Amino acid sequence: MLCLMLPCSVKTGQSIDFFDALFVSMSSICVTGLSTVNIGQTFSGFGQIVLLFLIQFGGLGIVTFTTIVLCIFRRRITLSDRMLIQSAYNLDTLSGLVRLTMKVLKVTLCLEGIGAVAYAFVFVPQFGVKGIWYSIFHAVSAFCNAGIDLLGGNSFCDYRDNVIINLTTVFLIIVSGLGFPVYWEILRTISARTGQKAHESQRKMNLHTRLVILATAALILIGMLLTLLFEYDNPNTLGNLNLPQKLMSSLFQSVTLRTAGFATISQECFRPASCMAYLILMFIGGSPAGTAGGIKTVTVVLLLASMFANIGGKSDVVIMHRKISDDTIRRCVAIVVFSLSTLLLLTMALLAVEQSNFLDTIYEMTSAIATVGLSRGLTGTLAPAGKLIVTLTMYLGRIGPITLALAFNSRRPLDNITYSESKVIIG
Repeated sequence: MLCLMLPCSVKTGQSIDFFDALFVSMSSICVTGLSTVNIGQTFSGFGQIVLLFLIQFGGLGIVTFTTIVLCIFRRRITLSDRMLIQSAYNLDTLSGLVRLTMKVLKVTLCLEGIGAVAYAFVFVPQFGVKGIWYSIFHAVSAFCNAGIDLLGGNSFCDYRDNVIINLTTVFLIIVSGLGFPVYWEILRTISARTGQKAHESQRKMNLHTRLVILATAALILIGMLLTLLFEYDNPNTLGNLNLPQKLMSSLFQSVTLRTAGFATISQECFRPASCMAYLILMFIGGSPAGTAGGIKTVTVVLLLASMFANIGGKSDVVIMHRKISDDTIRRCVAIVVFSLSTLLLLTMALLAVEQSNFLDTIYEMTSAIATVGLSRGLTGTLAPAGKLIVTLTMYLGRIGPITLALAFNSRRPLDNITYSESKVIIG
């Protein structure tokens, strides 16, 4: 934040106050994408480099980024550091964690490089040498699901019909939203299937990877179909496009809702029915251990499985012939209830402060807590108090409300008392 307030961080004739610097820096490090100022017109080259650093830091995560820095400076990785890495990637072993972290960095840089090269085919002919910087910045922003652009505050709306921009952005958003553990599992499975001595059980992907892939594909398809259904004849969105353009724009909108924040169509133009569907998709977000936010796809799948198990009178939650533990289901419930409660409470606070339109406000706050970055135009009109509320929402959305609650309770003694059971009426 302090770096963004330096005179060298803004262009000649521009300035940025404390609240805007705090908002933009938090949006960058939380890879949200909401901004109270025009990024491209406000910040100089140095300021944009600071933003890129914050986006990359936020995308990799503090645990991964810190481990990478320690490795670069050849500092010893302690047992506590290894346990943090293990928790961050939800792994079962402490061995090979540092090597895994460096793999994360290599994969990240490789995919961002691919994205930058693809973007360069559009930005370099249009902007010249500056197009190289634009390509790098937007590739990092897309892969980290930040959604921050340098194109004048209109995101990718001017490139709505550009196939390269659309498909490159969609690719970067999807692969980063899957989560790093999914990459390793897919590579392991491919290696096992091409090998001769691999056991049959090793040739199959684990349950987490299968759930992530199926849930991601289903949500993208649902979002795309709902956009086509509700916006097909809307002249302000898809109505004036031909069928291939409608399909591409619908796909982009569905994918960017997965916490990316780029837009090829202004969000104010979508109908209320579409916005309602988008609220749900934004709240769900991406998959665990990736760069996306939200309550995560696996959480929703497990809760739905638990609901159907209860409706069917089954005592266990079973998915793909695998039982899910009660502790996991309880954690899913806690995540959803806590996140939804936080969203509603802070939305009410913003409505009280801003007296703004309800749909615009709930859209803004869902976008903030799910670190999406899409807005219906409310961000630029926020008062200082409103900026602080949205900043807090972005912060809680990135670290997770349930994580914050568990941190406060981590030092409390365990309650080993068992109480008698009693029944109450529900439903």
